[in-house]
Amino acid sequence: MAKKLLLAGGGHAHMMLLAKIGDLTTEGHEVTVVQPSNYHYYSGMGPGMLSGFYTADDIRFSTRFVVERQGGKFIRDKVIRIDAASRSVELESGIRQEYDVLSCNTGSFIPFDNIAGDNDTVFSAKPIERLLEAQKKIVAACSKPSLTISIVGGGAAAAEIAGNVYHLATENGCPDIKVNIFAGSKLMKNASPVIQRIVRNYFEKLHIQIDESGHVERVENSTIIMENGQSHTADFIFLATGVKPSPLFTASNLSTGPDGGLLVNEYLQCRDHPEIFGGGDCIYYQPRPLEKVGVYAVRENPVLLNNVIASLKGGMLQPFDPGGNFLAIFNLGGEYGALQKGFLSWGGKLSFTVKDYIDRKFMKKFHGMEKE
Repeated sequence: MAKKLLLAGGGHAHMMLLAKIGDLTTEGHEVTVVQPSNYHYYSGMGPGMLSGFYTADDIRFSTRFVVERQGGKFIRDKVIRIDAASRSVELESGIRQEYDVLSCNTGSFIPFDNIAGDNDTVFSAKPIERLLEAQKKIVAACSKPSLTISIVGGGAAAAEIAGNVYHLATENGCPDIKVNIFAGSKLMKNASPVIQRIVRNYFEKLHIQIDESGHVERVENSTIIMENGQSHTADFIFLATGVKPSPLFTASNLSTGPDGGLLVNEYLQCRDHPEIFGGGDCIYYQPRPLEKVGVYAVRENPVLLNNVIASLKGGMLQPFDPGGNFLAIFNLGGEYGALQKGFLSWGGKLSFTVKDYIDRKFMKKFHGMEKE
């Protein structure tokens, strides 16, 4: 019997499902994809786009085109609430959409919201489109005698933005560029000591300043105000304070993990509603917490594909195995990277070359769907 499949978001974890829409619609199933943008941007290449190394087309995938070409329905909107009892979702526009099976890949957001005053030069690391907007404004401002750019956050995203925004400014002729990272207690504290040292040494050569004197309390009128009372002005501010899952699931009164992500079992399936699945940053994997990194979304692809189709047609569910250590490579700008896997860590041009190769190969799969 034909059923209604709804995909909330068309990101990394839904890549294989998106590729199979044509098969499902041919069998009579109704497939709808809801996403706020016609495109999905690959976050792993976002800092490289900020620096100008990649174009927007290099790192984005035309979700709408791929869905509609295969006979699916694309709605440019945002799911704001799931009514699991009636098997329907409410969209930001007020539309209600029914489903028999729902799979969520709604991503994450930057939780820092203590911002006041005129802050049109404040940008968050997500959504990735904001980095493109920031790039254009910074290039336009490079005619100024000097430019101060500050990054709030101490993780990998903050480090990648700092290095890439420095290279964006220098490559576009900014005569005097100052980049400051307000890293809280420690920059890259979750990385290995070797990676921390590589990042610090590289930033020292670029004269990127690292402030580890405390956390930022708020941003007001392009001024960073610290918890210790110090304040720092900047021409541009980036917020990269870590991510939290989409607030969709708490708003829908569904079971969530401690971070607010949709609580899923080993089958990537909602505990209370077996017709709901999820993957990527928006879930909390009940067997064990997973880092908010793209590698898990990619690894979840075949499991979501199998289990969503099994739920539509009837079949055996497949458990998700997160796997062991994963390769983490950080793009620090200027075609310089830092690589870590288990106890192995090193930095330099080769690290970036490896990341560039892996990322472009990954995007080829997305772009291949646009051409099939």
